Amino acid sequence: MLTQLTINNFAIVRHLNIEFAKGMSAITGETGAGKSIAIDALGLCFGQRTELAMLREGAERADVSATFLLEENASALSWLKDHDLQDQDNPTECILRRIINHDGRSKAFINNTPVPASQLKKLGQYLTHINGQHASQLLLKPDHQLHLLDNYCSHPQLLATMHEKYHHWKHIQQQVQHFQQKRAENEAAKQLLQYQVEELDEFNLKQGEFEELETDHSRLSNSEELTTLTQSLSMLLSENESVNIDSMLYRATQYVENLTEMDTAYQNVNSILQEALIQVQEATREIQHLASNIEQDPQLLQEIEQRMGQAIQLARKHHVAPENLYLHHQSLKQKLAELTDLSHNEEQLKMEEHLAYQNMQTVATELYKSRQQGATKLAKNVTQSIKQLAMENAEFFIDIQHDLNKTSSNGSDTITFTLRSNLGQSTQPLSKIASGGELSRIALAIQVLTSDQSAIPTLIFDEVDVGISGATASVVGKLLRQLGQKCQVLCVTHLPQVACHAHQQFNVEKSVVDEKTETKMTALSQNERVNALARLLGGSKITDTALANAKEMLDLAA
Repeated sequence: MLTQLTINNFAIVRHLNIEFAKGMSAITGETGAGKSIAIDALGLCFGQRTELAMLREGAERADVSATFLLEENASALSWLKDHDLQDQDNPTECILRRIINHDGRSKAFINNTPVPASQLKKLGQYLTHINGQHASQLLLKPDHQLHLLDNYCSHPQLLATMHEKYHHWKHIQQQVQHFQQKRAENEAAKQLLQYQVEELDEFNLKQGEFEELETDHSRLSNSEELTTLTQSLSMLLSENESVNIDSMLYRATQYVENLTEMDTAYQNVNSILQEALIQVQEATREIQHLASNIEQDPQLLQEIEQRMGQAIQLARKHHVAPENLYLHHQSLKQKLAELTDLSHNEEQLKMEEHLAYQNMQTVATELYKSRQQGATKLAKNVTQSIKQLAMENAEFFIDIQHDLNKTSSNGSDTITFTLRSNLGQSTQPLSKIASGGELSRIALAIQVLTSDQSAIPTLIFDEVDVGISGATASVVGKLLRQLGQKCQVLCVTHLPQVACHAHQQFNVEKSVVDEKTETKMTALSQNERVNALARLLGGSKITDTALANAKEMLDLAA
């Protein structure tokens, strides 16, 4: 709960140091005195946006800090531990602090540790809930209505299971979609590979065939030049009648043989020339053989050129060199063989998805039944409460539409708070029929009824009594006091019928000091409360009658 609030140079507050206690605390004062400033300052400690206008005129900086006791607040303690922000010297105490500098920048602290303002917001949701003057408008939103009903039903484990089952189903559903996409991509790749392999199968290029085609093409396309050159070479080697290499080498060997007979030193030359003669004769025979096999076949050349052209075209299509087309063909065959049928795995995933969907729907149905029971009870209790709040003929209902085809992480239910304001009228949604005053009273009734299930230890009401008076205001005060027995309640009010029910009362006054307006907030003693209530009852002039009425109100409330 909130134990202390310290404010320095905030708006028209120069300095305030307020201590709070358990139960219901009322904050009263004249209109315009600044009763809501303490609530606004507390909002800064919960990470609300800062403005330079919040800084007191002439001050260098504003400083607001709030101290909370967390002995019975397991959620807040757990959050502090998880974020390593717990005060080791005072582990059950937490201090939130916010500073606004004159340049408009702000700093945030949790237990003297600098943190982003967003951290204040996250921790603040476990510490207090502020019901502003327009908070009752939340009651018109379906999501908030569902939250209130779930809070009253007190089925957090069922909600947690619903979240888990829903997200598990969505996860498997995404897996199925991903797998179907993968299977479609696999099928597309398979079809492409089948087409490519069939095309290459039909062409049926053998290993090394393209190199052979190149060789044959070169020979056939150059057959005439081959023939001419071969004939010239043959004549040079042996066929020229006048001069040829064969006859010249033969004569040379004859000369060397004669020389060798006279001098053995020529023996080696003789061997070399003999070998040369043999080589020339063998070359001549090979040339003659090759010359006899030279082909001049235009049709075969055309066929070779056509197949080479097809090979080159296919190679370009597959972005490989023609000589690598055969290996590429074999690689595509291997890839095609490796592509497996994924339909079996998809069927398994679909079965898992169906099972997860059924489990989710089962939990959604259990959640619906729990909400039905809670809605009936809550609607009955709210009706009883608002009848005491000057809505004698009103009846409150909670309509639940259950549609398993519209399941979300919150279940399959659409919640609508409805109201019949007067006898003879039809039931309509709150957004169509309830006035602002009726909304405030219904919201207060629900807040009181759900307080036992709420884990938030401090509730703040900023003029929730707007639009009511007299006996109705007294009932509101009783409800707030009843709520204060379950949690800490801070209530900003201008009605004595509400303030008299508080366990403690603070008075807000505005004055001028050194030509500057200041607001002060002080805790009142029992006698001072009598005077403050009398002032609310009778205005600026306090009469004996007003004092007597104020004292009687306090006595009756106690």
